[in-house]
Amino acid sequence: QVQLVESGGGLVQPGGSLRLSCAASGSFLSINAMGWYRQAAGKQRDLVATITSRGSTNYADSVKGRFTISRDNTKNTVYLQMNSLKPEDTAVYYCNGVVSSTLFAAKTYWGQGTQVTVSS
Repeated sequence: QVQLVESGGGLVQPGGSLRLSCAASGSFLSINAMGWYRQAAGKQRDLVATITSRGSTNYADSVKGRFTISRDNTKNTVYLQMNSLKPEDTAVYYCNGVVSSTLFAAKTYWGQGTQVTVSS
């Protein structure tokens, strides 16, 4: 069984920063792409950023230049550094990972989510 556990959410003022972490644990062969998504109240879950196992990144236009995704493969952890936060960044943030349990089988796992609230 694979678990993804997020941490680092909270309340921050506009213009502030937060760093989210998501650690994978359990029995698996490797973790391929990892990513962060967010879901604001009453809205659909949207992509924030993704990162491949080799470090190639992709960002939603709304966060480019403000958020940075990174990963530490030795710790099976993905991070999201969020700077210049805006009220519209308020959402529950979820991490996911494409995890290979064997050479021929991969499955996407999701974390439980962490609340980020940007408000004065």
